[in-house]
Amino acid sequence: MTGSNGEKLPFLDDLADDAELRGTVLRRPVSGRDNIRRLVEAVGTLYASQQPTFYGAIDQRHFLQYQATLRTGLDLEAVGVIERDETGLVQRVAMAFAPLDAAVSLSAELRDIVGEEFGDNLFYDASVNEIAAS
Repeated sequence: MTGSNGEKLPFLDDLADDAELRGTVLRRPVSGRDNIRRLVEAVGTLYASQQPTFYGAIDQRHFLQYQATLRTGLDLEAVGVIERDETGLVQRVAMAFAPLDAAVSLSAELRDIVGEEFGDNLFYDASVNEIAAS
């Protein structure tokens, strides 16, 4: 995922070693700086376009909002909350994606490209007709 000018999002450089990422396209949290970076980079490859609409902070919480179009043609909106500790390191990132069809599509595409690396049960699987319990 990149900003509107092609630069990497600033929080990626500030991830703590034990940072955690939660999101509506994931069945469980992803932990660790390298895992989060890999997953965010994979998401970025699935966007045909991306336009940041808001970035702001209140104390140690930073808020990111953007619109994107997936390579499948579906439009997507995302909201992220980035929590930093007192030293400025990112400890937790929570991402919400909407609408549902675009979020499900994004999760399924992530499964196709990084499912083996992260475990297939992390992402939506269209061949399974039920929601997996966490």
